[in-house]
Amino acid sequence: MKKNITKLKDCYGCGVCTAICPVKIIDLKENEKGFYSPVIVDENKCIECGLCLKICGFNHKELALDNADPKCYAGYSDDPIVRQKCSSGGVGFEIGRQLLGKGYKACGVRYNIGKERAEHFIADNIRDFGLSIGSKYIQSYTQEAFLSINRKEKYLITGTPCQIDSFRRLIQHYKAEDNFILMDFFCHGVPSMLLWRDYLHSVESKIGKSKYVAWRNKRNGWHDSWNISIDSVEDESFDEIKAYDIEFEETSHRYQSRWKGGDWFYKFFLGNYCLNKCCYKSCKYKMMDSSADIRIGDLWGKEFEKDELGTNGVVTFTEKGKDLIKEMTSCSFQSITEKSVGAAQMSKCPTMPIIYNGVIKALVKETPLEEIYKRWVIPYRIMRIPQRAVNMICYKLNKKPLFH
Repeated sequence: MKKNITKLKDCYGCGVCTAICPVKIIDLKENEKGFYSPVIVDENKCIECGLCLKICGFNHKELALDNADPKCYAGYSDDPIVRQKCSSGGVGFEIGRQLLGKGYKACGVRYNIGKERAEHFIADNIRDFGLSIGSKYIQSYTQEAFLSINRKEKYLITGTPCQIDSFRRLIQHYKAEDNFILMDFFCHGVPSMLLWRDYLHSVESKIGKSKYVAWRNKRNGWHDSWNISIDSVEDESFDEIKAYDIEFEETSHRYQSRWKGGDWFYKFFLGNYCLNKCCYKSCKYKMMDSSADIRIGDLWGKEFEKDELGTNGVVTFTEKGKDLIKEMTSCSFQSITEKSVGAAQMSKCPTMPIIYNGVIKALVKETPLEEIYKRWVIPYRIMRIPQRAVNMICYKLNKKPLFH
């Protein structure tokens, strides 16, 4: 076995290795379980430089950023349209808008309708950057965007914590950190793309081919914004471009489903039934552990339970991140504690359910989600009832839970 990423199993799938390979023989492909994974397309051309292993966050126990100094804030955009359009407080969008105005390019994530996937892309103007608005709860494809980055230019790079950790190692290797500002977010984990396509195709069988997808909106308030909206090509009044414009007022959607109403995608995603294996075993980026300059997320918790407009939890880890927040004139910020910013965020990796392999195999066969839920999830949840009861007793006695 050569000295390259073929040594690794079940990695994050961040795709940064595709950008550093000097002979360009690494591609990012979706594997049989529905997760992106690096593939050596011609191992005979590998020169065993080891760079792919050097910058791989999965291949290191420690973080790329070893001198983090977290400072925590509550923040939101002062523009009511931005705050309403964005999933939480709009701080991420405003950071991008500010840096674009200073000559940076912004690497964010948009949803590609034709390829039915989330993907990183490069924006050099605010109109294009608007495509990144809104949370997308699926793994993003990074290869094309990361390969197009010019290290001599200035960029804002946004991604999951594992993507950012590996990207930090990349720019450290090239001694190019001064040209980049890195932003990640509090991450729940990424579900199999098989789940997303099973869900999407089920919806499309009822409404026709989709041309717009949104995972969150605040029609019912920020605390009830876990919903999915999908428009079909049959809706002639819908404008795909304007849908992403921050000044566009949404119209009625052909399909609207809410987590509280039993949405199938959220049942599987938030139930942790089909996440990437490394999300259960190898995520080292919870709470204040990050290689980013800035981390953002929803600021859930009792302090903000009456807020229905949306507020971001913001954490700065570097002087670059702190200076950027100080310069932001388009947002309002207040200092808060680490406990407040981490309220209701995942403090540790979820436990892989014993039904994991069964769920994945059923998704491979494109079994309807309702059938998978009845066959695998309901029996599992019934089995867990006594365990949850024991854990609740442990919690009341201030003891560690016996079951995970």
